[in-house]
Amino acid sequence: MPLTRRQKWRIDKVQSEKIARADKAASKVESQIDENDKELQGKVITRYGQRQLVEDENGKVFQSVSRQNIGFSVAGDRVLFQRTKNDEAIVTAIYPRNNELKRQDKLIAANIDQLWLVVALEPHYEFELIDRYLIMAENLNLSIGIIVNKIELANNGNEFLDDFIHYQSLGYDVHFLSVKSKINIEIFKNQLISKSHIFLGQSGVGKSSLINSLIPDLKLRVNEISNKSKLGKHTTTNTTLYHIPTGGDLIDSPGVREFQLENLTETEIRNGFKEFKALSDDCRFRDCKHISEPNCAVKDALEKGEININRYHSYLNILS
Repeated sequence: MPLTRRQKWRIDKVQSEKIARADKAASKVESQIDENDKELQGKVITRYGQRQLVEDENGKVFQSVSRQNIGFSVAGDRVLFQRTKNDEAIVTAIYPRNNELKRQDKLIAANIDQLWLVVALEPHYEFELIDRYLIMAENLNLSIGIIVNKIELANNGNEFLDDFIHYQSLGYDVHFLSVKSKINIEIFKNQLISKSHIFLGQSGVGKSSLINSLIPDLKLRVNEISNKSKLGKHTTTNTTLYHIPTGGDLIDSPGVREFQLENLTETEIRNGFKEFKALSDDCRFRDCKHISEPNCAVKDALEKGEININRYHSYLNILS
């Protein structure tokens, strides 16, 4: 249903007021800048309203606003900033991003090296759900790996390993862990060094336990950031970047832990299956849907056993 004129006016009014508040805050802080202070490099570790916390190269955190007309910064952004006389800061520029993570066109985080989909033996993983996350990552051009947690619950030896062979053959990094029994945790930590990560997955698979095992003093760090922002517990609901003691960064974003496909076209869904995309040029029809068309390279590969049947069933279910 289209918006009425009054509804549109109210939306525009709210946006104008938000912009005015941001400009006023930026102008107030900018007037306090010492002109002799040089611009410093930093990284945004969280954002709350019109302000953000920026960490400099020495680990010191500054409460900051942004200079007018430079855009909206989020956790993970690399920025230039200047300190003010009150030991706060103003962000003067945002470096070009390597990538962005969005949900429903809302920017959540930037400069992510690796997404990790966490699944578990209990609640038992579902192939279609796994494939939905992989499609999302492929369309965002973000690297994604799979963590299979709670392997201590396996009743049939290592049978679960066979379920993920085809994901490994497609180039996805798969780790089999038990946070509870501390199986393969140290090996996994070595994969996180010098990179920025986000964990995704359904409730109950052990994401929080895994994060706490990687950052044992996470509660302390949350409190420190909350105190710095002067917003108390509110900050714990924001997308926030934390440093992993053994190396690497974790961007914890409650809003993306359960990520679903949103507004993807049929073409984008097909391209999310990397093995389909690699064969599409050999199909007879340029817009082949890989369902009932003649001379379909994907269907031919499926019949030869070169494409996993579970992946193909996921594809059909997602399209339906």
